[in-house]
Parts: sequence; structure tokens; C-alpha cells
Amino acid sequence: MSAQQLRDEMVRQLIEMGALRSSHAVAAFRKLPRHLATPEEDLATAYLAEHAVITKTDSDGVQLSSVSAPRIQAMQIEQADIGPGMRVLEIGSGGVNAAYLAEIVGKDGLVVTADIDPEVTARAEKFLPETGYDDRVRIVTGDGEHGVPEHAPYDRIIVTVQAADIPPAWIDQLVDGGRLVIPLRMRGMTRTVAFVRDGERLVSDGFELCGFVPMQGAGEHRVRLVVLHDVEEEEVGLRLDGHPEPDTEALRAVLRTPPVEVWSGVTLAGDESKEHLDLWLTTVFDNLPLLIAKPAARACGLVASISPLGIPTLVEGGSFAYRTVRPTEDPDRFELGVIGHGSSAQEMADRMVEQIQVWDQEHRSHHAHIEVYPADTPDGRLPAGRVINRRHTRVAITWP
Repeated sequence: MSAQQLRDEMVRQLIEMGALRSSHAVAAFRKLPRHLATPEEDLATAYLAEHAVITKTDSDGVQLSSVSAPRIQAMQIEQADIGPGMRVLEIGSGGVNAAYLAEIVGKDGLVVTADIDPEVTARAEKFLPETGYDDRVRIVTGDGEHGVPEHAPYDRIIVTVQAADIPPAWIDQLVDGGRLVIPLRMRGMTRTVAFVRDGERLVSDGFELCGFVPMQGAGEHRVRLVVLHDVEEEEVGLRLDGHPEPDTEALRAVLRTPPVEVWSGVTLAGDESKEHLDLWLTTVFDNLPLLIAKPAARACGLVASISPLGIPTLVEGGSFAYRTVRPTEDPDRFELGVIGHGSSAQEMADRMVEQIQVWDQEHRSHHAHIEVYPADTPDGRLPAGRVINRRHTRVAITWP
């Protein structure tokens, strides 16, 4: 197939997925030769809707830069509601997303793309002239924590790296009523959230499940991994994001003890995401890091479930309990449950199952509401719910 045929097929799939909706975005994705940004990739691979290309990792194997999958780029662009003539700031560069934005805003708009890594902006400086968008895009090498004040204000800001906080510069440089789209990490769970600026606060207007490389520079705030089982092919651990320090030795010991299983009676369709349930669980429980494990750990029975994004896990002392699933008689549905280990496993599993049932009965048909306030906002001005305190902001998660 030709590059144009591959683009047409990619666009068809993105529309079918619901990732592409607006006519301006569809036209941009149909036009841009994105394969020029990844010449080392096979042509067909460059146009796979779900394929991301990792372009840089650090010495520990942490992914530092990537060309995001077309679906993720389309999703964020649609969340931002980009239109002709807008001024857009992109935090996290590389060129491809900036070109899509430039095509949408047109010659009367402006795109500014910034990245802390000169290797990344060098790729943008090569790609944008090749595709004819260098006259509409300003490329800035610098720490995105500070935004790009010389071209502000912006109608839209799109952040294409995972962030645990929102620096004041991003809010200050966004027009009131403007939209900020950001992969925001909240207690370990990352969602790309569309925020609307309302004075000094940001108010969510929808969010999507996502995965992004982490922020670097002044805004860097990485999760920490605590290993519970260190056999290389069967590794099991907990990702901590501001969670209390666990009793690691006790948790290691109980991991191999017989588990307690409690089932909720709540079922989901096979293609139904658990993202809203997981956000509910992290709203109601104080200490809910994420369990990660390699496939071999599940194969040998150490854990019952695995996910690259992590599984919500309640930790108390030397006991833990995590969300899991099992098949039902209906091959298209599965039942939610909890598996626990340790002396408090039964009680903890019962509490988690109770909250799964509460979510099912009271919140399943609704989504969380997320608001962001300055760090010095007093408690009395925050909505009732889970509050996550960061250096610059206080993030409030509430439910209808």
C-alpha cells in the first residue's frame, strides 16, 4: 500500500474508534506524512493506530521520549477542541503532533512546541521543514515547566508528557476559558484530562485513560518502585506515588501465602474499561499504590492479574489486597473481585468489594469531576472529595 492509502486506512480506524471526530482533525491526519518522523520504522508500522515509537530511554530503561500512537494524538487534539486561528502551546515536542496542530490552526494561527531535550527538538527541526510546517511552528528548547511566555497567551495548551503537577506558568499563559489537555498522574493513575480555565482554577471537561513518558526537568516527579518478588522473569512490585512507605519485608513474606478471594457479583463487558472504577477506588482508599507484575508471575500463580498500567492495591501493614477478575458463564462478561494476602486479607478484601459494589450502584453511570486549585488554597474552598497535594496545586477528585 502507498503512504496515502495507509493514512486513509489509519484515519478510517481512528474514526471507527471514536478517536477522530472533527473535520479539521480528520483532514490533518489524512494529509500528514508522519512516517518521515520515524524513518527507521517500516512504512506500514508508522501508520498503525495504536503504535507508539520509543525514541529515547535512560540507563535504567525508563522511556524518556516517543512519537505517540496516532490514537493518543488524535484523542488529545479532540479533547483540546482545536480550531483555525488559535494559538497553541505544546509541552513535549518531536514534530508530528505540532504539525497536526499547525495544519488545524492554519496560517492565521500559531503553534509553539517546547521540549527540554535538544535531541527531541532537533527531530522537530528536521521533520517540520520536510513536511512544510516550519513557517507556522516555533520550536523552543527549554524546560516546559515555565511554559513559553514570549508567545503567550495561548488559547490551548497540550501537554504530551506525563505530569504529576501543573505549574503556575501553564495556567497564567492560558486565556481564561482556554483549554489545557494534560496526562495528569493522580496517586499513580494517569488520565489525559481536558481542563477549562476558570480564573485561578481548572475544571475538568472529560478525561481518557492513557500512558505517556514522564516529565523531565523542574517538574519531574517520578513514581518509585518497591519490589516484592525479585526473580527477574517473575518480578512483582508496587508503584508508589506519594503513598506511605510500605512494610516491604512483611509484604514479600505474605505474597507466597494462600490468598483470600472475595467476589463482588459486579460484572463488566469484555471490552469495558475499568478506568472509572479504579479512579473511584483511589478516591475512597487512603493507601492504594499500584501492583505491577511480569506475565511469568501470573503464569506461576504469584499474582492473579497483571496490567502495564498497574492494578489498584490496598496496603495496610503486612497485608495487601488487589482488584482482579474471573470469567462468568457469559463469555462476553467477567466478574470483579479482590484477592488478599496477609493476616488482614479477608477484612481488606471485603472492604474493597464493598466499594466496587458502591461504584456499581451509585457511580457507574457517572464520571469523576476533577478540579485544580493553587497550592495555597484553604481546605474550606475545595470541593468535598479526595484531595491530592502537589508542590504547585491541590487536585480535588469528586463524584456526582
